[in-house]
Amino acid sequence: MTFPDITADLKALMPELRGRLTANEPLAPYTWFRVGGPAQALFVPADEADLSYFLASLPHEIAVTVIGLGSNLIVRDGGAPGVVIRLGAKGFGGIDVEAGHRLRVGAAVPDVKAARAAAEAGVDGLAFYRGIPGAIGGALRMNAGAHGGETKDALIEARGVDRSGAVRVFSNQEMGFSYRHCSAPEDVIFTQALFAGKPGDPAAIIAAMDRITAAREASQPIREKTGGSTFKNPPGHEAWRLIDAAGCRGRVVGDAQVSEMHCNFLINRGAASAADIERLGEQVRQRVLETSGVELEWEIRRVGVG
Repeated sequence: MTFPDITADLKALMPELRGRLTANEPLAPYTWFRVGGPAQALFVPADEADLSYFLASLPHEIAVTVIGLGSNLIVRDGGAPGVVIRLGAKGFGGIDVEAGHRLRVGAAVPDVKAARAAAEAGVDGLAFYRGIPGAIGGALRMNAGAHGGETKDALIEARGVDRSGAVRVFSNQEMGFSYRHCSAPEDVIFTQALFAGKPGDPAAIIAAMDRITAAREASQPIREKTGGSTFKNPPGHEAWRLIDAAGCRGRVVGDAQVSEMHCNFLINRGAASAADIERLGEQVRQRVLETSGVELEWEIRRVGVG
């Protein structure tokens, strides 16, 4: 599918734009599933000021979709209309160690890189990020957590830009964190986070991170084309147990499959479409509802048109 090219008109509206704006950019290479159609326009801002300028100038009728590392994302086969914004490492990949065992981290920094930087600086409390395959921006949006830690446990404040182009700062309390959710306005694109930990021994923290890595490799299909955990754990339940009990381990639709290794993971065996993966997920949800009476909620974001 090809969308009408809107980039020339946008560039005319924004003569001082410094970031990269391209038309009909394929999005599959930006996702871990390696599926999906193009972005009508893909914008990679040069920095926070460039992002603010772009959003302030963008006509309000044009839809905005934000993507990160693509580890928790299905882009549908028809692609994403409007503008897709992706923060790059050059403008949003900074990590600064500050006094008081604090770490200021750009939203494009991979979670694992943030964990490593904290460990090397002797900042304890961010090692759990070693087990999360995403970037800090996504971690803020979904209160990402693993191995006994969550984003809310370490965050002091988050900074972002809203749809009007205004720069906003949210305290931990103002983020309104809950399980895999934050209550910050949906139109805010996070640009950086300030974390606080406690003094720790770098070698001990790195050893803990190595244990997390070993546990992931032993229990999750991390070398497959996957999107991480597919469904949130319902209250009082573990999603994978419900899926297993419903007989869905190994279930296949097209070239998409429920992982035999960990059945809360869907995998692209090589030639799956986004529709295959989403249809398989919906079949799993239906089977779990029929067998246990529990309704699973998607943890993976699904964007675009079919």
